[in-house]
Amino acid sequence: MKMKQTAAILTALIVAFAGAGCGNNGGNADPGGSTASQSGENEPGGEKKDAADADEKKPAEGSKEAIQIATKPMTEQYILGEMLKALIEKDTDYSAEITKGIGGGTSNIHPAMEKGEFDLYPEYTSSGWVMVLKHEADEVEDEEMLEKLKEEYEEKFDMTWVGLYGFNNTFTVAVRKEAADKYKLKTTSDMADVSDQLVFGGNPDYIEREDGFNLLCETYGLDFKDVRDIDIGLKYEAMEQGDIDVTNGFTTDAQLSRDDIAVLEDDKHLQVNYFCSTVVRKDALETYPGLEETLLKMDGILTDKEMAALNYQVEVEGKDEAEVAEEFLKEKGLM
Repeated sequence: MKMKQTAAILTALIVAFAGAGCGNNGGNADPGGSTASQSGENEPGGEKKDAADADEKKPAEGSKEAIQIATKPMTEQYILGEMLKALIEKDTDYSAEITKGIGGGTSNIHPAMEKGEFDLYPEYTSSGWVMVLKHEADEVEDEEMLEKLKEEYEEKFDMTWVGLYGFNNTFTVAVRKEAADKYKLKTTSDMADVSDQLVFGGNPDYIEREDGFNLLCETYGLDFKDVRDIDIGLKYEAMEQGDIDVTNGFTTDAQLSRDDIAVLEDDKHLQVNYFCSTVVRKDALETYPGLEETLLKMDGILTDKEMAALNYQVEVEGKDEAEVAEEFLKEKGLM
């Protein structure tokens, strides 16, 4: 009865040494870099977790094993995991357990899913397409990708994707609201004629990589007044202080829910999209009747701005991710 639980715990402990982060930014790893925790042990707004926590909730005698949920070491994944758990335990007679903050993200969670150590986890479309299936990022249109993912995951791994949560965690361009209003900036193309009046500040790895800052400037014809290297954790503070006007971000960054920052539309569709969904083992859907219907309640539930606002509550306001998740589900009429 405990084999799957024990295996999941051992996996989490082992892969914690693989390092935090969800894997890939912009096609080679998962998005959401600025919301990533450095460890799966101390999450923002939550208490320290250890292996003993997994034994706190055991299935009743004679019942099915608890559904095992995995999450990557990112604030939004902690919140999404809590949403999935809350919905499962409200709508069904099953219990659910979360193994939080697995280092390496997709690279370690997917193999553990194949081994049966986890039943489901939140995943991003381009992460599955590029990292798991080894396709080129721009090989198919977004409209086709989910169906292609379902087909190949079912054929190769006996897994499927259930619904789309609604938000897209990908690269974006953020501008000080004051500057956006002054120059009437709505799209990234709008910056082309005024970029020489603006200061760009970004984390060094984004500025140096060919598919990051250089490609952004080449695609949109940008030539900034100045370009400054700024630590990823200090970018929004520098923007607030007026030291920079523009930065690179992710569409669900907690700070993007603030009113003094504007997010520009990627009107030339430069960035690969990372729509979030639930990857689930097919045998889990068979073992737990009604599970798929419950997971589908996450379909279309979140916008980019709503996900950013939830991240803000945990990262900046210090709220517990489980409480944030439950409150949001109540607002949506699901709890």
